[in-house]
Amino acid sequence: MSTKKINITYWVFTGLLLAFMGPGAILDLLSTSEALAVFKHLGYPAYLSPFMGAVKLLGVIAILIPGYPRVKEWVYAGFVFDLTGAIFSGLAVGDSLLQVSPILIGYILIAGSYIYHHKRLNIRPVRLSVV
Repeated sequence: MSTKKINITYWVFTGLLLAFMGPGAILDLLSTSEALAVFKHLGYPAYLSPFMGAVKLLGVIAILIPGYPRVKEWVYAGFVFDLTGAIFSGLAVGDSLLQVSPILIGYILIAGSYIYHHKRLNIRPVRLSVV
């Protein structure tokens, strides 16, 4: 796969991932009524909402900042933990599989972004030597 295709695919997955995670992060950070209703439904205290929002928003920002591959690894892991917790919490309070299934889209986006992030890291610049 060419460098251009790898970069385009990375940004498609990553853009969709950030569009998936970002709005929820902002709603949580601002402790909107919608976010607090979800936290209440899942049995979480309201004070957790701004913390989770801040952490997710920092993750979105970290993915966008060039470099820092180790930080990005932690962000991808954190996003997986967040989505896994959301699915588990939903099921634990009685939500159906159908109700939590949209979260699976997030896993696909994380996987695509993560895989192509690593493909981008493995691209070695071509060095031309003059003899």
